[in-house]
Amino acid sequence: MAATADNRPPFPQRPISYLFWYVRRRPWHFGGLLALIVGAAACAVAVQYGMKLLVDAMAAPERNAAAVWWPLAVFIGLIGVENVLWRLGGWLGCRTVVGVGVDIRTDLFNHLSGHPMGYFADHFAGSLGNRITATAGSAGAVIGTFTWNILPPITDFLGAVFVLTMIDWRMAAALTAFVAVVAGIIAVIGVRGRPVHHAYAEKGAYVGGELVDVVSNIWAVKAFSARNRERRRLAEAFGNEADAQRRSWMYLEKTRVLHDICLWIMAGSMLAWAVWLWTHGRITPGDVVMVSALTFRILHGSRDLAFALVGTTQHFGQIADTLRVIGQPHAVADAPDARPLINLGGSIDFENVSFAYEDGRRVFQNFTLRIPAGQKIGIVGPSGAGKSTLVSLVQRLDDAQGGHVLIDGQSVASVAQDSLRAAIAVVPQEIALFHRSILENIRYGRPEATDEEIVVAARAAHCDDFIRALPQGYGTLVGERGVKLSGGQRQRVGIARAILKNAPIIILDEATSALDTESEIEIQRALNELMRGRTVLAVAHRLSTLTTFDRIVVLVDGHVVEDGSPAELRSRGGAFETMWRLQSEGFSVDDLPKDRLRA
Repeated sequence: MAATADNRPPFPQRPISYLFWYVRRRPWHFGGLLALIVGAAACAVAVQYGMKLLVDAMAAPERNAAAVWWPLAVFIGLIGVENVLWRLGGWLGCRTVVGVGVDIRTDLFNHLSGHPMGYFADHFAGSLGNRITATAGSAGAVIGTFTWNILPPITDFLGAVFVLTMIDWRMAAALTAFVAVVAGIIAVIGVRGRPVHHAYAEKGAYVGGELVDVVSNIWAVKAFSARNRERRRLAEAFGNEADAQRRSWMYLEKTRVLHDICLWIMAGSMLAWAVWLWTHGRITPGDVVMVSALTFRILHGSRDLAFALVGTTQHFGQIADTLRVIGQPHAVADAPDARPLINLGGSIDFENVSFAYEDGRRVFQNFTLRIPAGQKIGIVGPSGAGKSTLVSLVQRLDDAQGGHVLIDGQSVASVAQDSLRAAIAVVPQEIALFHRSILENIRYGRPEATDEEIVVAARAAHCDDFIRALPQGYGTLVGERGVKLSGGQRQRVGIARAILKNAPIIILDEATSALDTESEIEIQRALNELMRGRTVLAVAHRLSTLTTFDRIVVLVDGHVVEDGSPAELRSRGGAFETMWRLQSEGFSVDDLPKDRLRA
């Protein structure tokens, strides 16, 4: 689901409204579940009335066996109907709650994936994943709690009031008043406990993210002998989470103690009252049995109700925390009238583009650059010159604050993001691989590709030989982030994926940086084949990889200080030639003062 026109998420931002949003999406499921549970709870109350009829028939002065069988049949029949309704409710509840859990996780991931890359740099990946899973669990717990712990006691109470009215309306009125007071007290306590439960949810998400972060960097933990250090660090984080959990737990326990005292007073009063009425001949023994049964049923039911009402505040705290973090508006969103990109050739234009990061650091101011379709252009310059920002704006991973970025004359801000990125193949410095087979990782570039096409792409990227040498060949799992492969192997798999995508625009972000010299020569041949007839935007520190390019653009502090062919720029003796000589002497471009590059 896309974000709305003002970048807000498609789902409500308040926990109760958020859950009702999913209820409205499955009206028949929830309507049927409501009817089944209310029917089952009503039968449970009616069973108590059936018991009253049976006891009164058995307590009659004249023993009449025939008069007992009919109340007994009603009593047994109601028990059977109640059990059938409960089991049907369990079956439908299972399908409904599980289905809602799938919808919630899918919707949250869909919205999460629409956030810009800067968002993910500010949050733990593990924490975000934990929040999605925990929210689905909390939503299922709230729905289940309402269905089996809140709705039945409410139905019991209403049924009990109706039945007690037939015995003595004052008993019904007293029960109503007492339950209203207790429910009000519990509700107030529950609302006041939200900050405590919210703090626990926040701590839990943070600790989950910390744990995943350490596990994902286990190589560094071992390499720096940091196991004990990380254990102490995590133990402190776990301790803080445990303190928050204890405060949340004990808050519930205090509420339960108060509730137990109130129910003890209520149950004792109602039973004493019923016995007193019987001693004065105002009610029958069956009435006393029914009042006793209903009182104890409401006693246990209201305890479940109170615990459920207070316990749901914990789940609402978890949901609220997720909506606050993941449900925030997208910083980069499709326009309401966004249309697919029309691929015409792959020209790229920057027209008076201005861009600054949230911290106020300005990268571009009225920046202009034209890249004709089919041209191979290299982007070079020191760190902080704007190279990465440039390729980020082309992919619309960030939005320019001024001017326009155009692909084939179409503003990237006005086309659908997925169609834009479908026209661009990216080979980054750090190849992102999934913990899936090599076949699946290469096919990620074009899901509909056949196995034969994948093999052709792998050969073009010079990785077919090492893949076939692996234990399971193309079916080999690469491990999390591709840890089972070397850096050069990962890079070649990433290039094979880009070759398979067959996009009109190629972005190379230090694409050969992880390769040794021999591998680089092979990959350079593959890249030459990949780049033929396509628009290529290559960011490179290793200037020798750009000698065959049509054009080099030298950036310094967001400004173009040189622009021309490699041979032309070297002959000028300017910034590019200075960087070339510096690199040939074994130094980095970043070691050169920027004022020398500007000169």
